[in-house]
Amino acid sequence: MKGRKLLEYLLALAVSVLLALIVGGVIMALSGFDPIKGYRLMIEGAFSKPRLVGNTLAKAATLCLTGLATAIAAQAGIFNVGGEGQLYLGAIASAFVGARLTGVSPVIGIPLCLLAAMAAGGFYAWVPGMLKVRMKVDEVVTTILLNSAAIYFCAYLANGPLKTAERGINSGTDSVDPAFMFERLIRSSNLTQSIFLSVVIALLVWYIMRRTTAGFEMKLTGQNGRFARYSGLKAERLAIGSMVVSGAICGLVGMFEVFGLHRRFITTVSQEFYYDGMLVAMMMRYQPLGIILMSLFFGAMKIGGTYMEAQAGIPSSLVIVIQSIIIFFMAAEDGILQAFRGWRTRRRAALTLTKGG
Repeated sequence: MKGRKLLEYLLALAVSVLLALIVGGVIMALSGFDPIKGYRLMIEGAFSKPRLVGNTLAKAATLCLTGLATAIAAQAGIFNVGGEGQLYLGAIASAFVGARLTGVSPVIGIPLCLLAAMAAGGFYAWVPGMLKVRMKVDEVVTTILLNSAAIYFCAYLANGPLKTAERGINSGTDSVDPAFMFERLIRSSNLTQSIFLSVVIALLVWYIMRRTTAGFEMKLTGQNGRFARYSGLKAERLAIGSMVVSGAICGLVGMFEVFGLHRRFITTVSQEFYYDGMLVAMMMRYQPLGIILMSLFFGAMKIGGTYMEAQAGIPSSLVIVIQSIIIFFMAAEDGILQAFRGWRTRRRAALTLTKGG
């Protein structure tokens, strides 16, 4: 998006967010809560203390990476809904390798764990990508089904062949070598050293999508695959490649959760993180910079909403309501823009009449 279209889209987004917050405030008031206090607590819960800022940044990083994973596949015209399963496989693969490499130097061990996570997530994305390209099987259907298969398979491993013998762990693998763990950057927060890798990945994805020939070719493939093939582009290879990269990023998100917070694979390693990131990507029309910014906004709402519930008893599920309303209004973007254009036209006409009079 460029120029005027970008400004109009940002205007529609701002109006959507404002309307969603107003509706959220009305719901609070009807439920007997003070909306001003509620939103004040939400802001405090996201930014008032270093620990809370750390949690906000950690949540934003997860949303950002999963959103970018969705975007890079969508750029090539393939819709990856299977990121949750790819995340789980990346988490358990890296946890397995991290536990088996106990005693190995972190300089060797951590890169191997990274590669294990990327390989597991990337391979699991490659399967529906190949089915889509070679056999024209709808990737939305296959990735949704493969999500469940991966999650249940990981649960089986964590409760069966890979179950730890440590006491007190009901469902999980052996812990990874402590030397491989990402240290917390802010005490008592979820922000770990993985944030630095997240920033690097986000910048790389932005650069690939917006500043490279491969990114342009993926965009052309996504917009018109037939034209891309007639132009000599290897559209099928681009689609599969983008899907693999998408899955690899999801696998890394799973690893960051294990090596930053849980120390081992657990069956609740993700709480539908990918679906939240996917919604962010869809709202921002798969624009990398927009995904980064919206991830910060949604991360603040998620963390602030939990604090708001603890302090004032206002259900944190209200955040989901606000998020859903934003999506609803963004779906009506054309109507919002038409209303704005009509207002602008009437205003210009009124000014012209005023000057003429």
